[in-house]
Amino acid sequence: MSSTTPQFRWVMIMLSAAALVSVTFGVRQVFGLFLVPISTALDGGVQIFSLAIAVQNLIWGLSSPFFGAAADRFGAWRVAAFGVMIYAAGLLSMAFVVTESGIFFGQILIGMGLGSAGISIAVGAAARAAPPEKRSLAMGLVTSFGSFGQFALVPVAQIMMNEHGWQFAIVILSAIVASMVAVTLGMRVPAGGARPLEGITQSAGSALRQATGSRDYILLTIGFFVCGLQLVFITTHLPTYLQDAGLSAEIASWSLALIGLFNIIGAFMCGWLGGIVSKKKTLAIVYLLRGLIIAGFISLPASPAMALFFGAAMGLLWLGTIPLTSGLIIAFFGPRHLSMLYGLVFLSHQIGSFAGAWLGGIWYDIFGNYEAMWWLNAAAGFFAFAVNWAIREPKPAAVPA
Repeated sequence: MSSTTPQFRWVMIMLSAAALVSVTFGVRQVFGLFLVPISTALDGGVQIFSLAIAVQNLIWGLSSPFFGAAADRFGAWRVAAFGVMIYAAGLLSMAFVVTESGIFFGQILIGMGLGSAGISIAVGAAARAAPPEKRSLAMGLVTSFGSFGQFALVPVAQIMMNEHGWQFAIVILSAIVASMVAVTLGMRVPAGGARPLEGITQSAGSALRQATGSRDYILLTIGFFVCGLQLVFITTHLPTYLQDAGLSAEIASWSLALIGLFNIIGAFMCGWLGGIVSKKKTLAIVYLLRGLIIAGFISLPASPAMALFFGAAMGLLWLGTIPLTSGLIIAFFGPRHLSMLYGLVFLSHQIGSFAGAWLGGIWYDIFGNYEAMWWLNAAAGFFAFAVNWAIREPKPAAVPA
């Protein structure tokens, strides 16, 4: 490593983490496009693949604290390199074993891959590497840049499906994920180059006991359940909802793509705001605005313009919760065990994701529409606003002269 590395190494780690998230999270966002073709191939209702996606999200959440603790101890790049390989294997299982067991096994592997090479590992690596005064911005940038994958990969996946079929599209996505092994090398911390972490040295067990006994950490965890409920319901079921309303598959894919594009702006702004104003108030307002936008969307007639507007508006609020939630965890407990503690909060997010994906599929198969599920998501946004507003945010420590 050159002598300039220690000062600017955090930038390289941040950019590598962003590239990793761009692909691992971006590929995750395309599964809603595969809901109908895979359900047709399985000769069943949409609830089968919906349940598989729900299980993926649950495995993602259950594995995140363990992979986070491993990343805190052994290095994020090692855990992430392992993660992208099992992620790629999961995609190949979906493409070549077109049975219920093959689809479920593939989604389980993908869930483990997201737990070990997803947003919690990437954000944790960037937060530990960045200087304290740039930490909130770094987390926002990882989340923001990472959103480009959703914008780029959703329409590309739709084009590949149209031209060559859904199995070919998944094989190509698997190759893209596997290529991220090279990117994980950019997240390595050189010998002697690790940034000292402020605060008292604390064991992982002690940090876990402190967190689970904290009222504010528990409120944050409850609020993050709603984030998962909303995000995965929308990414899984929005394409089917729009096509049932008479809109084309291309409009549905561009609506999801716009979520990714506008999240680049939204996540950056939330990360920036988290460094200068109250994190908990900003987070609460994000949930409030989500509830209002969802309520407005389902109250107005469906149209191409409305679908694209919804994608753009939700994109501004999409992953901005991540730097704010991570920032609050650091404010509560410091950065040393961030990956593990964020992983535990993220488990709540993924339980919400499980509910959003599976309940949406069950409701649709029984009633043939998503109306009640949309209203549930809107109401959940108002609930999360109240929960996060009740958090007692620590005041920033005074900076010595």
